[in-house]
Amino acid sequence: MRLTILGGGGFRVPLVYGALLADRAAGRVTRVVLHDLDAGRLSAVTRVLAEQAAGVPDAPEVTATTDLDEALRGADFLFSAIRVGGLEGRADDERVALAEGVLGQETVGAGGIAYGLRTVPVAVDIARRVARLAPDAWVINFTNPAGLVTEAMSRTLGDRVIGICDSPVGLGRRIARVLGVADPREAWIDYVGLNHLGWVRGLRVGGRDLLPRLLADTDLLGSFEEGRLFGPEWLQALGAVPNEYLHYYYFNRETVRAYQEAERTRGAFLRDQQARFYEEMRRPDAEALLAWERTRNEREATYMAENRETADAGERDADDLSGGYEKVALALMRGIARDERATLILNVRNGHTLPVLDPEAVIEVPCLVDASGAHPFSVDPLPGHATGLVSAVKAVEREVLAAAGSGSRRDAVKAFALHPLVDSVNVARRLVDGYTAVHPGLAYLR
Repeated sequence: MRLTILGGGGFRVPLVYGALLADRAAGRVTRVVLHDLDAGRLSAVTRVLAEQAAGVPDAPEVTATTDLDEALRGADFLFSAIRVGGLEGRADDERVALAEGVLGQETVGAGGIAYGLRTVPVAVDIARRVARLAPDAWVINFTNPAGLVTEAMSRTLGDRVIGICDSPVGLGRRIARVLGVADPREAWIDYVGLNHLGWVRGLRVGGRDLLPRLLADTDLLGSFEEGRLFGPEWLQALGAVPNEYLHYYYFNRETVRAYQEAERTRGAFLRDQQARFYEEMRRPDAEALLAWERTRNEREATYMAENRETADAGERDADDLSGGYEKVALALMRGIARDERATLILNVRNGHTLPVLDPEAVIEVPCLVDASGAHPFSVDPLPGHATGLVSAVKAVEREVLAAAGSGSRRDAVKAFALHPLVDSVNVARRLVDGYTAVHPGLAYLR
């Protein structure tokens, strides 16, 4: 089976390859094709993968190319993890937004809109090429903003594109661990929302919901990441455990201030950190895998550091530094390729799952995966506060898609202005001006 990774020079690709190396079952991936526009980054990542594969019998063969059409032909699965504009673009997204006093995070608020506006046209082009060159392939999307990009690609590929994210998986794992569940895979996680905008409303084992016990125990709530991040009192008020990214909404003022006062934004930190890694890989004698592991550990330990500092949440637990999206991707591929039924939280078209949204809207919910794809389970309606937020953010995503399709600056301004974390139409106009000034990929907006 052949897997093509778009964004194959990306820093997190070795996580995917590591998961593939551990898969010894029949029908596993035997060939990996890496595609990237940057040949130097491809070379660096290929070296890391070669060291990972050393001593592993029948390790998947790895090839690399800068030719997109070549990478697509013959693929059974396509894993999309591109970053349009690179980490320099992410740093610019943060800087422009913070100068206006609003959030610049890469998937939430103004930064997420800017990232979406320059990523959607590229993702749509990829989807059209896939439809032409690899019509039987399944696309697994991890390109951010994951829900928005998945919806953009689904307009061409339908249900053959599925978005993944490691946030719900990590959240469910942490809750299960705190509640003493021996095997978190046996727990049913009642999770619903949009990507980076969802809530765990229940965690059932053997038909019994264990979440009420967690919400009633202040000490237990304060013992894991989200409990410290949001505070036990707020979680008890919500009656649910939010995805960590909702901290940007519930504590927006404090988070924006923390980002403004930080020595460097997250994007700038990662830009500089990864630049050092790729520069080190220019040396023929560099130990590629060791350098990558050192850089990754630093990256994971500093994840959402400003939010944790604002909430006085302390350092991340060691168990939360192991990633996770690569495991979701592998489980999804297994489910489809081998008809190994699995329940995964995925980004898929709504259908009739959430009546408040139309059938084409991409949502993030538990799904049954089998040979025919991913099928969302029925879920209870969202409470009013969550319905309002989900509807508002989905409306913003639709304006981003409209702007990307029409090239209309007016639609882009509307997307920024309607977002709950942008507090003025005038700010929205200045954001569009600021982003078009620094991003060549937004020159299409007129």
